[in-house]
Amino acid sequence: MKILYFAWLRTSIGKSTEEITPPVEVKTVGDLLNWLPSLGENYASALEKRDLLRIAVNQEYAELDQIIKTGDEVALFPPVTGG
Repeated sequence: MKILYFAWLRTSIGKSTEEITPPVEVKTVGDLLNWLPSLGENYASALEKRDLLRIAVNQEYAELDQIIKTGDEVALFPPVTGG
């Protein structure tokens, strides 16, 4: 599974992308967001305000109950603001 991090998530986690293999019990976007903080303090800190995040699976916005699988691309990013 490919994970993409944008904006302050990229800065906090320290990378813009990574390939991961989550445990078999990670079946949804919500499960993934619950599991990622176990990878380290930088993940835990970056994801503590997960209610602010937008998630896309395979370039389509997704909800927390969206099923994910090996080979998916999951993008995590904060809300976009503009002026």
